[in-house]
Amino acid sequence: MFKVLFDFLTSFTGLIFLLPVFLLTALMSIIFQGFPVFFLHKRLGKDGTIFTMIKFRTMINGPSLSAEDDITRLTRWGRFLRKTSIDELPVLINVIKGDMSLVGPRPLPVKYLSRFNSFQKKRMDVKPGITGLAQINGRNQLSWEDRFTYDVEYTRGKSFFLDLGIIFRTLYLVIFRKNIDSKSQEIMPEFMGTSRDMIDDK
Repeated sequence: MFKVLFDFLTSFTGLIFLLPVFLLTALMSIIFQGFPVFFLHKRLGKDGTIFTMIKFRTMINGPSLSAEDDITRLTRWGRFLRKTSIDELPVLINVIKGDMSLVGPRPLPVKYLSRFNSFQKKRMDVKPGITGLAQINGRNQLSWEDRFTYDVEYTRGKSFFLDLGIIFRTLYLVIFRKNIDSKSQEIMPEFMGTSRDMIDDK
């Protein structure tokens, strides 16, 4: 209950404080990219529930055919939004609504659900977050397997002080623009599942 209250109050306060940045980003997005301003995408929440995640749009309009295609559709403005993490500002609305938490495993596309093994599904034991252990330990430079290991590690050891540590570490990484070194690391390759000969539980 404390985590829910902390998430709500922090996100609401942050959204009010950052409202000028939010509005300016929306205006600049209209100028540089046109409409729509926001990117809405169905994602997996706690226990596999589906919700709509809200972000600033960073790509040319069109269907997502592959991670490689998505990289080519990134606009110059979109790259700036991603590198500064400003594209994530609208996700605070998801936290306020209760779809997400400030800290937790990143929410993944709905199509990934059938590709998870039993170990990987444990990442959905908690609400997804804006940031998490995987984000402060390599972000998109990590393999999917390493990301899932960090995600499940968080679900098993979650605490308020761990959340605070992750939040402060995330702020440091965002301010100094760490863990995004090249175009190939701006978008993760699509997760296609883990080979059957790997052990599901660890």
